[in-house]
Amino acid sequence: MISNVQKLAGKRIHFVGIGGAGMSGIARIMIAEGLNVSGSDMKRSAIVDSLESLGAEVFIGHDAENVKGAHLVIASGAIGDTNVEITAAHSAGIEVLTRAEALAMLMVGKKSVAVAGTHGKTTTTSMLTVALQSAGSDPSFAIGGLINSSGLNAHLGSGETFVAEADESDGSFTAYHPFGAIITNIELDHVDHFKSLDEVFKAFLDFVDSIQSGGFLVVCIDDPGVKTLLKQVKRSDIRVITYGQDAADYTISRILLQPGDCLARVSMSGKILPDLHLEIPGQHNLMNAVAALAAGVALGVNPESLITGLSKYSGSRRRFEHKGVVNGIEVIDDYGHHPTELRVTLETAKNYAQSGRVIVVFQPHRYSRTQAFAPEFAHALSIADDVLVLEIYPASEEPIPGVTSQMITKLMDQGRSDFEPSMVKAVERVVLIAKPGDVIITLGAGDVSSLAPVIVQALAEKHS
Repeated sequence: MISNVQKLAGKRIHFVGIGGAGMSGIARIMIAEGLNVSGSDMKRSAIVDSLESLGAEVFIGHDAENVKGAHLVIASGAIGDTNVEITAAHSAGIEVLTRAEALAMLMVGKKSVAVAGTHGKTTTTSMLTVALQSAGSDPSFAIGGLINSSGLNAHLGSGETFVAEADESDGSFTAYHPFGAIITNIELDHVDHFKSLDEVFKAFLDFVDSIQSGGFLVVCIDDPGVKTLLKQVKRSDIRVITYGQDAADYTISRILLQPGDCLARVSMSGKILPDLHLEIPGQHNLMNAVAALAAGVALGVNPESLITGLSKYSGSRRRFEHKGVVNGIEVIDDYGHHPTELRVTLETAKNYAQSGRVIVVFQPHRYSRTQAFAPEFAHALSIADDVLVLEIYPASEEPIPGVTSQMITKLMDQGRSDFEPSMVKAVERVVLIAKPGDVIITLGAGDVSSLAPVIVQALAEKHS
């Protein structure tokens, strides 16, 4: 495998699925490195337009001709081996790398931190990036979502640090070999790849084993999955740093959850630090911030400077993202697609709405996840006051016989939930029932996010 970026000078790197969140970030950094980048995607998007403006050549649609002349092909995890461009690359003897392998190549020579966990990866990676920037460094970063303040998901920095979101979905996050790592939590997910929780633990243990000797691991000691993992970790050549509400290296206490923000006290090895204040709501975000704080200190940054930086963090796209307010009705979009993510998001929304109602349009993501977690989805969604469940977003999966969104709605209160296959009717329904003080949330990892601006516009037309 090509081991460093310098060897790619003057050669063309082709991305299959270049418009994806993770793929586009790697492409952006390679362009900044001065490399010749091309790519393909099924549809045009703002991300594709942005890459083209930076100098990438992007083809809309997949075609074997697109890889002609390429010296290296990078394949999105959402792209199957039967894709015509991947097949053509193999036939032509062109090396094909996974997204994780390509990102690992960019991290060589940097003091890298990989952020892993079933939930909270994007937010924690973004928080650490913003905190380091505020403290005066210029880290490189690659994140699976856009930081609100900069609108970027990746950047080639001048500093020695590289912060990367480590996606465990296909087990390839063991390729990074980071200096430091964060694990926020561990649960069963990505059941299309992992058949059991034991397989998930095996992947995370391999990830821990990939950390460089002399490096560090930051973990949430409150999480049952993390506790189980730590019992299996045998390494003595890395520093394990814990955080949580229980006895930990970084202990969080005196938590104050307000509708639009939150506050907590953090103690570092018994030393009380300045209060941690976030401009975004939710106890889960306080935990993510403490993880970022611990990693930043492990990198040698002053904790007070990091806390100041974290106070400036304004969120990431599709993470409780505010899309608009019309007649006192707020519209929020969120990427949550696992039952635990739905639960913490909706609990935060209930606190945010106060006396108002929380109205949800949820789109299940993948047939396999719906099949595995239908009862858990139903339980989490029951936190909301009114729920519409859309058709399943298949991602790259073929339908599973008998698996439908109604597996979820049949387990819910029929008076407060319904299956609605039509996105148009879903918008009409929530606009009809929403009142001042209510919060409408579009929820899911598929294309449900496209409904949020449509709902805002429909509310504006209704109340004009």
